[in-house]
Amino acid sequence: MALEYIWQDRKRWLGMPLSFTRYALSEDRLFLSVGFLNIRDEELLLYRVRDISSSRTLGQRMLGVGTITVTSSDKTTPSLVLKNIKHPLEVKEMLHRQVEDMKIRRRVRVGEIMTTDMNGDDSDPDDIPDDDV
Repeated sequence: MALEYIWQDRKRWLGMPLSFTRYALSEDRLFLSVGFLNIRDEELLLYRVRDISSSRTLGQRMLGVGTITVTSSDKTTPSLVLKNIKHPLEVKEMLHRQVEDMKIRRRVRVGEIMTTDMNGDDSDPDDIPDDDV
């Protein structure tokens, strides 16, 4: 059975897909494949994604490409960088929607950064008391 991809692209050089770095997004995973003779494959389960950011240098903007960095709770792939891809903002939004969909499907919710002390009381990680308004 062939895996169906929602999105695919290659790392681009001067705006053209002339590299052996390939990216793909399926319903539940993000894939990275690097190499020609020796190929290294990485995959990231979308429900483990914690943050998605994008950046575009002046040169990338002129060529219509950008970089997306995906941070996850995965032990082997804590950060996956999609370099020089076309339409980076659209891809970031597509990726965000897929991540949220997978978290809802798997009933995975990560709370905001809060700590619980031994008595079960919630406190802020900065240990500075908040004034009640």
